[in-house]
Amino acid sequence: MPPSGIREPRVFEVLASERFRPKHRYWLHTLLLLLTLVTTTVVGSGLARSFAARRPFDFEADLEGYTRLWHDPAYVLNGLPFSLTLLAILMAHEMGHYLAARYYRVDVTLPFFIPAPTLIGTLGAFIRIRSAILSKKILFDIGIAGPLAGFVALLIPMAAGVAMSRIAPGIAAHGELVFGTPLVLRFFEWVIFPHAQTADIYLHPIARAAWVGLLATALNLLPIGQLDGGHILYSFLGERTKILSRVFVAALAGLGAFQLFTSDYHVGYMWLLWAGVLLLLGMRHPAIVDPGRLSRTRQWLGLAALIIFILTFTLAPIRTAGL
Repeated sequence: MPPSGIREPRVFEVLASERFRPKHRYWLHTLLLLLTLVTTTVVGSGLARSFAARRPFDFEADLEGYTRLWHDPAYVLNGLPFSLTLLAILMAHEMGHYLAARYYRVDVTLPFFIPAPTLIGTLGAFIRIRSAILSKKILFDIGIAGPLAGFVALLIPMAAGVAMSRIAPGIAAHGELVFGTPLVLRFFEWVIFPHAQTADIYLHPIARAAWVGLLATALNLLPIGQLDGGHILYSFLGERTKILSRVFVAALAGLGAFQLFTSDYHVGYMWLLWAGVLLLLGMRHPAIVDPGRLSRTRQWLGLAALIIFILTFTLAPIRTAGL
């Protein structure tokens, strides 16, 4: 018998779901990917021009790339190193989830990319799981496959991008925004520029794309609800995760409120918005029929996920200069 409160799927329901499984909308996945390539390339073009001119990146000034794109598409081609690197990292993350799901015959969509004229040119990517996940083992494997694949995929671009970066004394203080430095990025900076301060290192656009990958990895590994970290935690703790997810959301909101009133409202609003979205949309967990314990190997992988979270997370990913 399944645990209390969980309805065990019947055979005819499984067969029906296989028979009427929705088809992939390849045209939509392709269209969203191409649009995201455009928006990230425009942002990358601004990053490349700023890097070549040794001036801080000015997102508002570089918005002209969207208008010039229609008249002179070649104007933004120098943004391809940033956009292709970023899309490759995001694709690796999502395909990690996708391939793990397909391995267990879980019905899953291809990745949906989200184009947007934001500071990084996208709101990320996601997949939709369209069938039940019945065991902690499967939930864990699908949940952890994305962060592991994305983290491995960004290491080489990060090393190469930091190697192509340059020393620009005081560059962080001259721009409007300062980007946080996660521990793993600081390690690469220390290896390549051992005597330089973080504020004096001007990251190459490829390194900046890897930085976005670090941010995406850290956010996904937050131990909350339907995020990858929430699924991993649920695989270990089961129903207790529902309470812990709310505790972590409250902590995230508290962090946002603290930074809102004491340091930087940009960072504070970001964490408050993220906490609100998760509280409203991301607190559910799949019903688990097989609640068996995870193997020792998976326990070690869970520890690896925690280490990756520590290496990629920063309290203030983006803040106003001078604060």
